[in-house]
Amino acid sequence: MKFQLFIVLWLASVLLSSLLLTSPVSAQASAHPSTIATANELPLYSKVYDDKRDPFKDAQAAIGIAQASNRNVLIEIGGNWCTWCHKMDAFLAKNPKIYQTLHDNYVLLKISVSDSNENEAFMKSLPPVQGYPHMYVSTNTGQMLLSKDTAELLDDLQYSAQYWLTFLAKWQVKNNKENLNDASAKG
Repeated sequence: MKFQLFIVLWLASVLLSSLLLTSPVSAQASAHPSTIATANELPLYSKVYDDKRDPFKDAQAAIGIAQASNRNVLIEIGGNWCTWCHKMDAFLAKNPKIYQTLHDNYVLLKISVSDSNENEAFMKSLPPVQGYPHMYVSTNTGQMLLSKDTAELLDDLQYSAQYWLTFLAKWQVKNNKENLNDASAKG
């Protein structure tokens, strides 16, 4: 019941943000996903944790790009202080197939939480985080599909390529209907 309420509240906030969007989606958003997977072409919110950024504006922009490119949004909660966040970034950098699969199928939205900015208003709209980094997957319309503890992507205290590829394959756009049905059945 709490998760269903969360989905309704989060979707309402995303839709409200979308209604406030007055500028057209950038040319980058209309590009084919495989052409925006280079680090130089990714939006800043896909590359770094920045506690000065507005997570609501970034979410709005990420949803716009996701809609234009038919991808889901992968929300990654963490910070520059987070050792495991750095390990995850290093893992992705060392595994170009996983990095490419991630950016071909998802718009990555990094949300910073830190002592100087906990982004409380944004974080209240999400299910609780048990540890960092933590990920959420939403559709390109803002419908929440998954809350994911990234420890589930570890094998013997190392990120697993197999676990990552399985995770990315399961939660991509082409499986949204099935994943939404599964979430409804569990909720």
